[in-house]
Amino acid sequence: MDNARPPAACTETDSLKPCRQDLMASAASLPQSTEPELPSNLRKPRLRRSEVPEYLLLRWGITIAVATLAKFATLGGGPAFNKCGITPLYPTAELDAWARQRLGKVVRSTSEVRR
Repeated sequence: MDNARPPAACTETDSLKPCRQDLMASAASLPQSTEPELPSNLRKPRLRRSEVPEYLLLRWGITIAVATLAKFATLGGGPAFNKCGITPLYPTAELDAWARQRLGKVVRSTSEVRR
């Protein structure tokens, strides 16, 4: 390895340091988001009620039953939805907003939590 030549874009003085091009290439290969990769059936603009629990669990770590979503749809307190005939469709943007609101802010102590 002592006789290894640095890449063409690097100079001899840079041989011990990573090249800017190498750093850029490795940075480009890193995932741009910390969001989990969702299955293709959940990458839609609107989800059926039966798909919402899986979406919220994978994306936000929130567990919720389909029956609870149905209850929220009649009593209020759940995510906003559209109706297509008799089928409730939940926009993913509304699910994300509802999950953020439900999770609340990050705190360092229980004394910071207000009820």
